[in-house]
Amino acid sequence: MAELTTHTERPTATGWASPYVALVSSRLRSQFAYRRSFALDLLGSFGVGVIEFAEIYVIFSSISVLGGLDFAGLALLFALSNISFSLADLLVGHLDRIPTYLRAGTLDAFLLRPLPVLAQLVTSDIQLRRFGRTALSIAVLVVALVVNPITFTPATIALLVITPIAGTAIFCALFVAAAGVQFWLIEGSELANSFTYGSSYASSFPTAIFTLPMRVLFTFVVPAAFTAYLPTLLILDLPGPAWTPAWLGWFSPVAAIVSWVAGMLIWRAGLRHYTGAGS
Repeated sequence: MAELTTHTERPTATGWASPYVALVSSRLRSQFAYRRSFALDLLGSFGVGVIEFAEIYVIFSSISVLGGLDFAGLALLFALSNISFSLADLLVGHLDRIPTYLRAGTLDAFLLRPLPVLAQLVTSDIQLRRFGRTALSIAVLVVALVVNPITFTPATIALLVITPIAGTAIFCALFVAAAGVQFWLIEGSELANSFTYGSSYASSFPTAIFTLPMRVLFTFVVPAAFTAYLPTLLILDLPGPAWTPAWLGWFSPVAAIVSWVAGMLIWRAGLRHYTGAGS
């Protein structure tokens, strides 16, 4: 009798990722189903970026320097900050719906599936319309790199590549942390948004314009300064203000890692705190 050989199959990368790929694919197909609506949403997102940049233009209509940066320098800061935040908003911005999921009991359906809850939530609703703001920021970045007196050394080029990646990771971690806090607050979406969208707004301006306590807050507590301001100082070869020297810009990846560790700890603690919609 021929011996039967049992082979133990190991899950491949495609195997474990297939549920998430299916979720993302279905969401993207649904967005492209109504192309005119999608185009209008994309245009609206682009318009939000235009309005935010117009605010900077209006400020510089009466001044020439803000926090040690001229208009060209602040345009570079704006571009780096908004690229990072808009990408994070596109990837995980929908986590701010956690309060709705908690009240409606929708989160319980995610808990029943044999997949990580956070991964399910992230892949459940990716809105490509938010890329309109990213597109504007990229255009501003290209112009800012031309008009600013930048020496493109290997270190500068590396910084231009690392900064948006680290900045996106930092903002994503803030969204995750804010979502984790909702398990205790339930109706605290405005408080959570003050750290996510508030950090985005703060990161679009030089930290030097803030008082020392606010400067420390947006650098070492909520690391908004690491997303754009500190790298901008390095790119433009400018010194930083007290407590936030320019060389800290090289530690943006470290700030991203620390942010994710803190964000995941808050998320896991919040999820363990959750006892169901009927509790």
